[in-house]
Amino acid sequence: MGDHRTLPRPPFPPLPTDPGFWRSPLRGPWLTALLGVVLLLGITVLFVTGLLSYAAYNPDLAAPNDRTPDRGLLGFYLFAWPTDPYWLYRLTQGLHVTLGVVLVPVLLAKLWSVVPKLFTLPPARSAAHALERISLLLLVGGVLFEFVTGLLNVQLDYLFPGSFYPLHFYGAWVFLSAFVVHVVLRLPKALQALRNGAPRDFASGGTGGARREERAARRYAADAERAGTGESGTGEAGEGAAAGESAASGGQEERSAAGEYDEGGEYDGTGEHAGAEEYDRPGGRAAGGAPERAHEGAREPDLETGLVAPRPAAPTLTRRGALGAVGGGSVLLLAVTVGQNFDGLPRRTALLAPHGGPEPGTGANAFQINKTAAAVGITDEETGAGWRLTLERPGGRTQRLSRADLLAMPQHSAALPIACVEGWSTSDQHWSGVRLSDLAELAGFDPRDGLPGVFVASLQRSGAFRHAALRDNQVRDPRSLLALRVGGEDLSLDHGYPARVIVPAAPGVHNTKWVQRLAFGADR
Repeated sequence: MGDHRTLPRPPFPPLPTDPGFWRSPLRGPWLTALLGVVLLLGITVLFVTGLLSYAAYNPDLAAPNDRTPDRGLLGFYLFAWPTDPYWLYRLTQGLHVTLGVVLVPVLLAKLWSVVPKLFTLPPARSAAHALERISLLLLVGGVLFEFVTGLLNVQLDYLFPGSFYPLHFYGAWVFLSAFVVHVVLRLPKALQALRNGAPRDFASGGTGGARREERAARRYAADAERAGTGESGTGEAGEGAAAGESAASGGQEERSAAGEYDEGGEYDGTGEHAGAEEYDRPGGRAAGGAPERAHEGAREPDLETGLVAPRPAAPTLTRRGALGAVGGGSVLLLAVTVGQNFDGLPRRTALLAPHGGPEPGTGANAFQINKTAAAVGITDEETGAGWRLTLERPGGRTQRLSRADLLAMPQHSAALPIACVEGWSTSDQHWSGVRLSDLAELAGFDPRDGLPGVFVASLQRSGAFRHAALRDNQVRDPRSLLALRVGGEDLSLDHGYPARVIVPAAPGVHNTKWVQRLAFGADR
């Protein structure tokens, strides 16, 4: 009575360590290589501009400039930061931050493309493989650390277990070490994958047209023939070509291996996945609209990378579509970030940047501010009529000058931007005040003997960069000012009233506001 046959029990779902767990038909050496080359170029620019940003602080000059006192040999490249071109730091740091933001979709796509490698077993098959796996872990960990800390710093979210500067600096060198090892090990395979050309679904867009289907069918037959799996026009390869021609003319064909797969691409009780290799076969559609299995010779060569899915699912997106999504994401991030480097309307487009939107303040002082007076505890009483600037030189000689005294000295002007480590900058602001070189002479130094550097101290009582040391070349530059006015108006309190330093090509934090003391020839 009835049929008592036992139905086969479905197998357990695969684990991430099982190659069958990763079924996306998009993964493969070509996509990974293309994303990797983009990152290779982009990250190289990021690293170089990051080193330049570090050098711009002149960390080897004085302790207040140095946030990485134990850097040792890592500071081998440091040099005296120049004052020309005056927009140098604005360019390098703007490029560093903007490019870092733009590369986020590329980085995420690259990590997605290689995620199966993180679960490969055994962990190490040889010494070379062990080195590659270790470099991969350091590479992934390092790049995530650098991007996350950099983005948090850009957003002014200082959620770090310490200062951003040493964390980002040392993290960059750890990441670079793993990056170099990884490039040496993987670049030959990446170049080979790129030389092999784009997979078929990228070239054809994955859709229609009789000519494209016919070309794809011929390529499929040639691939199968080269793989030694059949003769052109006969056997499975011939069937593949016939399938392409049939689909191009609107015909349908029988589904091969019909009993092994269901139409949903799921297990059918045989222990295999539906859709194996089917995504690469051109034009092959079975009755009812289910894609036909293609021959293995038509799939993208794995090149011993382990990236090509052994049992890929049916595609929902072509590689062209995937790259379009990644590129579109990067363009969108560029559009909502780059405006923070410009004034006016472009800044209003910087929707993701803290220094986007309308300009603060009014009149000539209506440009971006990083630290407000209220945020660091500067009061009107400290900066009022009783304020004095102290000039010092070695040997204890000091002078005290009021703001009226400074205004009575020869006034000079300079058109210079403000550029900050977070990647934002202003256009050229028109500053006026007393040259630092004139103040050095007033302190007792003879320009014929060479003017020294200067240590600048602010009224700000706590917090980073309330002190800064400037090099002698920065003091000598005629555009380096103790600014008293901007755009023909007195500085606002938030912009450093009663006096601030402004130096060409210097990071914003070295253009010290609320200046209280200038110690020429000193480092503290």
